[in-house]
Amino acid sequence: MGFWLVLLFTLLTCPPLSKSDPSDEACLTHLSQSLKDPANLLQNWTRSNFASPCSGFTSYLPGATCNNGRIYKLSLTSLSLQGSLSPYLANCTNLQSLDLSSNQITGPIPADLQSLVNLAVLNLSSNRLEGEIPPQLAMCAYLNVIDLHDNFLSGQIPQQLGLLVRLSAFDVSNNKLSGPIPASLGNRSGNLPRFNATSFEGNKDLYGYPLPPMKAKGLSVLAIVGIGLGSGFASLVLSFTGVCIWLKVTEQKMALEEGKISSLMPDY
Repeated sequence: MGFWLVLLFTLLTCPPLSKSDPSDEACLTHLSQSLKDPANLLQNWTRSNFASPCSGFTSYLPGATCNNGRIYKLSLTSLSLQGSLSPYLANCTNLQSLDLSSNQITGPIPADLQSLVNLAVLNLSSNRLEGEIPPQLAMCAYLNVIDLHDNFLSGQIPQQLGLLVRLSAFDVSNNKLSGPIPASLGNRSGNLPRFNATSFEGNKDLYGYPLPPMKAKGLSVLAIVGIGLGSGFASLVLSFTGVCIWLKVTEQKMALEEGKISSLMPDY
């Protein structure tokens, strides 16, 4: 009788075993296929573990953290990873933190990340990412951190990112971004956290507060002096030509007047 009471108590108090999620499996499988691991630091990232990466709060994958059987954090930093970011990352719908910083990952940032509606931290800094920052990231309403510094990202900073009211850390420094800094990010109002110039530095074609305004693409001093001298010389030539023409016309008029006077005088 005592045995059955212990067994019943155990069944009632132990949490149920978490089932693997097919979305997480697709996310991890495609991510491992899109990334290259030259240092072979992700040995446990195998198909069998992708099918069941978690047991409750325990993860079988290095760099992954589980919460109730789902992947909720991926931190694969400084592993010399290469390759690109898989759009299937969007399948890890329970993901709250994605940190792939300090690797050698190339290619664009997938717009599909907009499906990570629980994402709070996005750190893709110090890689070799290219292309534009997807405005769809504004769909991740819980984002607190966007760190994309030291990449090769181009284009303008999306205005939509200014809608992220929870955003407390934002860094896009040292990229190839251009155009104006959205006022919703560079000059935030109210109680929203403000970002200083260090968040935007290192983008030579980026301008606007808190960076200096756009530089006027005017003429150089030498060009202005040259134009001034040229226009002055041209004016001098025109003036001289005008005087010459006036003198010539005046001379002709005087000659005609003298002829008229001579014809009126009597002959002696």
